[in-house]
Amino acid sequence: MNAPPRPRPATSEETVTLWRPTGPTELDLVRQSGWRAWPPRLPEQPIFYPVLNEDYAVRIARDWNVPASGAGYVTRFEVRRTFLDEFDVQRAGGETILEYWIPAERLDELNANIVGRIEVVRSFGHDPGGDRPRPHPGASSPSSPSLP
Repeated sequence: MNAPPRPRPATSEETVTLWRPTGPTELDLVRQSGWRAWPPRLPEQPIFYPVLNEDYAVRIARDWNVPASGAGYVTRFEVRRTFLDEFDVQRAGGETILEYWIPAERLDELNANIVGRIEVVRSFGHDPGGDRPRPHPGASSPSSPSLP
């Protein structure tokens, strides 16, 4: 089977915008990092799966994280393109179900290539609030409202 063509995700000149659906436990660990890094994978999690579009992340956060843990969050972050160029985009379903598969042993490298902070852009289920970084004003579109 041929690999899907590499889409051109939302980018600036040197970074790629990625999204990550997550539950409250992982989000708390991201908070503890100062919103700068993803926590190490558990032994049963050999791959870190950031996704290439917000809609796909919303579906996972809302439809999987909320039933599993009571809350789901969509995060957005920027990663240097030079790092991501080492990985193929993987199609995990339909044409818009696209993600990177970053081996757990390379997560520290991914974290070192995050530009700026990891931001929470959507929240579902019980939202305990807290000191989540919010999107910059004007960063959201009508299809992706920012948190209150």
